[in-house]
Amino acid sequence: MTMDRMLRNKDPERVRPVRSSQGLLSRHGLLRKALHYGGLVVLAAGALLIAGFLHFADSVTNLKPQNNPKADAIVVLTGGYQRIEQAIDLLRQGAGQRLLISGVNPSTTANQIRRVTQSSPDLFECCVDIGYDAIDTVGNANETSRWIREHGYRSILIVTSNYHMQRSLMELRRIDRDTEFIPYPVVNADLKTRAWYAEPDALRTMLSEYGKTVIAYLRGLLGLQLSEGLREKSG
Repeated sequence: MTMDRMLRNKDPERVRPVRSSQGLLSRHGLLRKALHYGGLVVLAAGALLIAGFLHFADSVTNLKPQNNPKADAIVVLTGGYQRIEQAIDLLRQGAGQRLLISGVNPSTTANQIRRVTQSSPDLFECCVDIGYDAIDTVGNANETSRWIREHGYRSILIVTSNYHMQRSLMELRRIDRDTEFIPYPVVNADLKTRAWYAEPDALRTMLSEYGKTVIAYLRGLLGLQLSEGLREKSG
């Protein structure tokens, strides 16, 4: 019997398990590599997010309003009467020619805002506009951009909370690249000397705003725009 016939006549079941075992080992090796590199990606992404949050928190805690700010006009993004009061004070001081209060609830009237902020009727009548269309920060940017075009302003003082400023400027500059937006942060509390990270409400606010800022950044990076953030006109 020749050597070829001897090899052909061998029981094939004695060879197959070896091939099957080798394939299984190969698949397990690929799976281990995928899990290894996937884990590294997750760790890197987690480290990047943590580093980004620390940078975000540091920039927020160091934000301060500048002395004697000056611009063509002022825009305040609603979210509390403290912001509006600060913006009206800036208008009184001549920091801008006119004020837009963006994102006001349709049920709130100009007279209600005027009474709460103890402002004069003459100031509201001559120099304050109420924007009712914006429903979020993207909407604030769109509403502000339209108002700027209507009046032909070149520089705008933006008044909003310090933790909200970064995202607000990002949305505004994305929509309007020709206007100079000057931040005027409203500082509700001294976050720089306080252990705000030990206060649940403060930490929750910072984490929430950081998450929204990351999403806004990625949306811009990918060129996505899901909504204009404006209230639909009835009728």
